[in-house]
Amino acid sequence: MVKAYSAIVSNFHKPVSPLLTFSGLFILRIFVSVGMFFDLLFFPSLHRKKIIKPIIIVGNPRSGTTFLQRFLVNQKIGVGMQLWKMLYPSLTLQKLIKPFLPIMEKISPARFHFHAAHQTNLTAIETDDPALLFRYFDGFFVYGFFLAWAKDDLKSHFDPRVRDTSKRDFAWLEKVWKRNLVAENHEQIIGKLFSLGVRLPQFLSQFPGAKILYTIRDPLETVPSGLSLVTGVLDGRFGFWKLPKEKRDLFIERLYQAFLELSIRFHDDYVEGKIAKEKVKIVRYDRMMADFDGLMQELLPFLEIEPSSELLSIIRKTSEKQREHKSEHKYSLAQFGLSEERISRDYEKIYITFF
Repeated sequence: MVKAYSAIVSNFHKPVSPLLTFSGLFILRIFVSVGMFFDLLFFPSLHRKKIIKPIIIVGNPRSGTTFLQRFLVNQKIGVGMQLWKMLYPSLTLQKLIKPFLPIMEKISPARFHFHAAHQTNLTAIETDDPALLFRYFDGFFVYGFFLAWAKDDLKSHFDPRVRDTSKRDFAWLEKVWKRNLVAENHEQIIGKLFSLGVRLPQFLSQFPGAKILYTIRDPLETVPSGLSLVTGVLDGRFGFWKLPKEKRDLFIERLYQAFLELSIRFHDDYVEGKIAKEKVKIVRYDRMMADFDGLMQELLPFLEIEPSSELLSIIRKTSEKQREHKSEHKYSLAQFGLSEERISRDYEKIYITFF
């Protein structure tokens, strides 16, 4: 956290706001720990909850993960994590805090998201990665938004081959997921973790009953779109595009390499047999957009879901909307100093295997 604070202040010269944020996270951790202790007293069903067959969506940012997760959750197939529940995972705290959500929404960092790229708020179903940031101030979120600004490149600090925090992280996610199942009175978790791209074998070892939906999209689209998403948040919060070009370029290059690592590591584990292929379904973004009903005919049996006539009708209607969808999110490779040639070269393995 000290390194992150130093990196942000040295680049953006705004010492007060990050200090308040980091201090708040430290205090939050104490309150959450106390609240979760009381959870065990006030919610005895927690002792019986098990995470047996979680459905987990994995994929690089901007590859369709959010759409797929929210669709499955909206159809009551399972439950996902709302952002505020990752911030306050204690059921006891949630009872106390829920009435104040409208006020909290006005100061939430989620307001800095460019809605054409990604619509979110405190009550939106979101990726589970922030749960690790809020608890440990660790993981790819911390690197992508904070430590990529450090003088030295600290990406290896988040490489499980160098420093593997899987047991710690998965144990925390299990606690958070159990509480969400109790809160929502459901038995099925539908999670979304882009960071699992580099440690899916470890996750499947911890949760052998898990089913993985790995979304993939043309890197010529996901790379600039993902960079636009992150820099858009940073621009709204700190004025990213007002920084000197050399600082912007260094950050963009580091984030580019992090996205590349997420893709290549999954690819290598997948083709080398480190991931049981019967546990993973590859979901291509172009099919989500052009053939959603056909895609769901394949996904539902894989997820062991018997669809109702109502669900099939919703799938058909959604498929029609998907074919007509036009994104308002505008971005370009040139904006980030990238070229088609470089991306095609760097992601060659991905194109050969999945396209």
